[in-house]
Amino acid sequence: MRVGIAADHGGFELKVKLTLALKAGGHDVVDFGAHELVVGDDYPDFVVPLARAVATGEVTRGVAICGSGVGACVVANKVPGVRAALITESFSAHQGVEDDDMNVMCMAARSPGRLNPGSWSRPSCAPSSRGRSVSDVVLRKWRRWKTRIVLRNAARIQKYRGRLAST
Repeated sequence: MRVGIAADHGGFELKVKLTLALKAGGHDVVDFGAHELVVGDDYPDFVVPLARAVATGEVTRGVAICGSGVGACVVANKVPGVRAALITESFSAHQGVEDDDMNVMCMAARSPGRLNPGSWSRPSCAPSSRGRSVSDVVLRKWRRWKTRIVLRNAARIQKYRGRLAST
């Protein structure tokens, strides 16, 4: 898989480590910068070219890294055709690709927990062929949540009525 990677000064060290790990995993890695550690650089200078490359199909997926990951995510999502998310653990990475067709993973370099991008670049994490849209998934989960609330409230009402009857 052809993966693009970009980071500012806050994510430079993590970008170097992830680039080596992705190459070791057999991926073709395109580095959008920063190519050297410069404290004054800023994430949009590197994340926007990465996001455009993802949107045009130059790279299959992208990894954007900044200090918190939030800024990189906001900037990447401004490019039409990019679906970026701030990812902190492997379950969300897998679900983001499979159910939400995420194509840019944003990471925080200054976060205590770190994620390996290999968890979403495996072939088993290909976009879903089930044809469900993001709204279908959200609606299904909302219905489950609503049903649980209704059942919980019904049980509370029955318990309350039982107390009233016994007094």
